[in-house]
Amino acid sequence: MPDAAPLLDAAWRIDPALVRRGVPAHVSLLYPFVPESALTDRDEKGVRSLAASFPAADLLLEEVVTESGFVAVTVPGLQTIVDAFRTRWPGLRPYKGRFGAQPAAHVTVAMGADTPAAAAQVRAAIGSLLPLRTRATAVQLVALTEAGWQPRFAVPLGTSPSAALRNTL
Repeated sequence: MPDAAPLLDAAWRIDPALVRRGVPAHVSLLYPFVPESALTDRDEKGVRSLAASFPAADLLLEEVVTESGFVAVTVPGLQTIVDAFRTRWPGLRPYKGRFGAQPAAHVTVAMGADTPAAAAQVRAAIGSLLPLRTRATAVQLVALTEAGWQPRFAVPLGTSPSAALRNTL
């Protein structure tokens, strides 16, 4: 979600330690996902097929939430696709259960905002940038490797499964 990058930049200006540099603004559909060492062709085909079954989406980001040391902006327009991924892989607990069984689709803006003052500063900084309009056009599968987060493939939203497979090879 490149259009949401200014939100992370605002948090970084407050305290660079709050933002994971090198990790762009994004909405995690299911984190943690299948570990790279256990990822199968069936999982990859499932990601491609599921992503292709959803249309591109115009999104409105406007609600800031804070919880357990982080600040985020909800992305309700992606909740249906997030729920579909969680349903497809029911054995995976989003965020290892840290935020409940069904946390809202969101862009994480700051992590480690452990004091009310830090969270309030980030909220104020990003609040001035909202509402923000953007468009989701693809799902990207990334894997955590020794070199950091690495993209495996991207699938345009709203393509047929066979076209999605062709686009990612």
